[in-house]
Amino acid sequence: MELVTIEDIRAAAKLIGDAVLRTPLVACPWTDPSRPLSLKPENLQAIGAFKVRGAHHMLARLTPDARARGVVAYSSGNHAQAVAYAARVAGIPATIVIDDTAPPIKVAATEELGAEVRLVPLTERAAVARELARESGATLVPPFDHPDIIAGQGTIGLEIAEDLPEVAAVLVPISGGGLASGIGVAVKALCPNAAVFGVEPELAADTRDSFAAGELVHWPAEQRVRTSADGLRAEPSELTFAHLRSVLDGVLTVSEDEIRSTIGLLARRARLVAEPSGAVAPAAYLHRADQLPAGPTVAVVSGGNIDPALLAEAVQA
Repeated sequence: MELVTIEDIRAAAKLIGDAVLRTPLVACPWTDPSRPLSLKPENLQAIGAFKVRGAHHMLARLTPDARARGVVAYSSGNHAQAVAYAARVAGIPATIVIDDTAPPIKVAATEELGAEVRLVPLTERAAVARELARESGATLVPPFDHPDIIAGQGTIGLEIAEDLPEVAAVLVPISGGGLASGIGVAVKALCPNAAVFGVEPELAADTRDSFAAGELVHWPAEQRVRTSADGLRAEPSELTFAHLRSVLDGVLTVSEDEIRSTIGLLARRARLVAEPSGAVAPAAYLHRADQLPAGPTVAVVSGGNIDPALLAEAVQA
């Protein structure tokens, strides 16, 4: 199986150019000075999440004929918004299949970006999207299982390495694994002494179990859907798992209470709005420090599309 390379990620960075925000590293002076934390706030992207990088990259590589036929995607919300946004910018028709457990705020945002939305059960969304693409001739834009998506997300790792070459540890959320795969490839290529950790909710820890078993371990959807981190309910594919095994130094898990308390802390201390999925990496820094090396640490805040009521509850807790 051919894996994405640092050259692929550098090419992706040139191709997406000004289409995405080059997010800064936000220092957190209130953290442990022996392990100073910087946040990579991908919640500041135009659609509130990192997914816009991979979407822009894959759509930018489509032929004119493919663009005319449109694109189809499936997602719990952030990839949906990313594809809808990238398609609108490029003038490409988009249909998005979203699971019916996704937060209404994400569904509404996708529709506002001009995409046609189909709501289906979580276990059916990928199959429905593939059938729609087959019937219409549109290009399927998967949320993580494609080299172009992985390379696009990997531009985050490229930026981390450029801005903090002395980084000792990078914490990245894991769901389908495209984000951690791309970031891991870039960081390991440019900062080979840095450790890269994936982070999952305890209620959706399939990658942790897969690492322990040395092969993909399936968690039923009804188990994964229990976590409030709705963007982390997918499972890695063979492609992303191959990347993860080559670049990750370990997988950490955090509890629902730790996720929620971190949302509040990020709002109060870092002035950043994080959704549950976006809070898991900082939560691992705050609650699993004994499993991390000393030295500068970066935690990726992958998204900020949170229900206002949940945010208010977390901030006041």
